[in-house]
Amino acid sequence: MKKIKKIAVMTSGGDAPGMNAAIRAVVRSCAYYSLGCVGIYRGYEGLIEDDLVELNARSVHNIINKGGTILKSARSKGFRTKEGRQKAYENLIEREVDALVVIGGDGSFTGAVLFNEEFGFPVVGIPGTIDNDIFGTSHTLGYDTALNTAVEAIDKIRDTASSHNRLFFVEVMGRDAGFIALNAGVGAGAEEILIPEEDLGLDRLLESLERSRRAGKSSSIVVVAEGDKSGKNVYELAKYVEENLPQYDVRVSILGHMQRGGSPSCFDRVLASRLGVKAVELLLDGKTNLMVGLQDNKVISTDIKVAIAGGHSINHELLRISDIITT
Repeated sequence: MKKIKKIAVMTSGGDAPGMNAAIRAVVRSCAYYSLGCVGIYRGYEGLIEDDLVELNARSVHNIINKGGTILKSARSKGFRTKEGRQKAYENLIEREVDALVVIGGDGSFTGAVLFNEEFGFPVVGIPGTIDNDIFGTSHTLGYDTALNTAVEAIDKIRDTASSHNRLFFVEVMGRDAGFIALNAGVGAGAEEILIPEEDLGLDRLLESLERSRRAGKSSSIVVVAEGDKSGKNVYELAKYVEENLPQYDVRVSILGHMQRGGSPSCFDRVLASRLGVKAVELLLDGKTNLMVGLQDNKVISTDIKVAIAGGHSINHELLRISDIITT
């Protein structure tokens, strides 16, 4: 690698609370080390269209507390083509950019790896996704905030459930990962938790709800990850329970994209700051194709290909605990 003099930073994929804090950390680290910094609007699509802007320490003031991403995010069909990536590379060279920091999930990292392989362009990834489903870090940016948003919403739904003696199915985000559902379910005292990693079956769900009813519970909360493998969506689940347990007055609440928004938690702000600084320092040390992450409260780096392919694993101890305390 040649000496790094200017770094570009971008956000890609779904937005997550803490992305702005990470942008801020990258930009101010560049200022600290007397490096130039460029922000790329709209991810890879903006890179192809040369939608770049010079950033300095003052450009990122008062954004650490803001949700979303000031650099925006977008899907890019063009970057999936060799011609699109060639144009992106030419734009970076024209701007005299020497390295790229990508804040996003595994899809964004896959694009970064391909870009590096084709053009030898140094890249470092910062994991930003509320799903927390990337190998090589215990926490991704936005996960802690989304989790607290979900718990707060479920607490409020329980007030209504208790007032009207109702059963609520609450769907949270997590198409392929049940981290939000499992932790929010335990934290909010849900009677049952359905996640993609564990197909608990409809019979068990009915048994659990019937057991709760016999125990005298007049209201219940079932937290469902959107990727639950029961074979039914949340509305079909609610209908199935109504048909088999007519004693329950069933309602559905889908939290949806509200989980992605809002001011990032202190944890996410601090994590973003630590990862942003580390990303810049890795590039200055001549490192590339790495993802920064957190393990045992220490900032580490992982080969970005391993981070993409490594998958995630649910906390089986927490699953066991949930079985015990929802009895």
